[in-house]
Amino acid sequence: MPAGYADLHLHTTASDGMQTIPELVRRAKGLSFSCIAVTDHDTLSPDLSLPVESIDGVEVISGVEIKTEFDGIRGELLAYFVDPSSRELGLFLSRMADARRRRMERMVERCREETGVPIEMAEVRAIAEWSIGRPHLARILVEKGIVRDKDEAFSTLIGDDKPCYVPIEKAPFREVVETIHAAGGVCSLAHPGLMKVGDWEGFLDSIRDGGVDAIEAFYPYELALIRPTISPRLLATMAEERGFLLTGGSDDHGPESGRARLGAVRLPYERVEALKTACPG
Repeated sequence: MPAGYADLHLHTTASDGMQTIPELVRRAKGLSFSCIAVTDHDTLSPDLSLPVESIDGVEVISGVEIKTEFDGIRGELLAYFVDPSSRELGLFLSRMADARRRRMERMVERCREETGVPIEMAEVRAIAEWSIGRPHLARILVEKGIVRDKDEAFSTLIGDDKPCYVPIEKAPFREVVETIHAAGGVCSLAHPGLMKVGDWEGFLDSIRDGGVDAIEAFYPYELALIRPTISPRLLATMAEERGFLLTGGSDDHGPESGRARLGAVRLPYERVEALKTACPG
């Protein structure tokens, strides 16, 4: 068993990160991580071909972060150890890619109407290698001088409930869980402290019964300057009482992203071993 620590929530240029997998691996190795998970938004990195592989001495898990609905509550699930060749997962992610494209077309149109500046979908598409998202549109807004930085783009135009925001279509979480399990993977509730949940006990019971395997109990809310909606320690206790595994990750997006957090969370490797044991089959 590899010694050391893991970070199970990392993004690359396959979605809205600023680093390639080789660059990410070098950073992780330099910080003495033995294991990382690549969890790009609604897409699998095309550079990963196995559920888990060794790259330059670092164990790299093939994962994905999927937007979903938990019976009316917005959230995301992190998938780990999925087979990149899974037909079921491939078809599902193709649907998500179409949903992201349609949503971005509407947001670009709203930005044109709101700002009076000519912004084209092709400009946003050109800087998104694979999965397209709001950070790509934010970069275009900065380049055109409409806003000073990405933070202003979100706070004034494209953040939740702002004039150019359009919600993305999401699949129900039970379908997402079934798809992840069919691809040989396990799933964890991403950054639960960002979610608006009224009854945490009932919510945890519901998602456990719906097949969710783990909870991301370790997350750097303090670096995100966000006060979690529930105490992470309390949530971890409630999760373990219900039989959930515990995961953790930094949600790092790479240098120059404003979200360079690699090293903020160091998950003991035995928790990775527990996830492997939970994989279907």
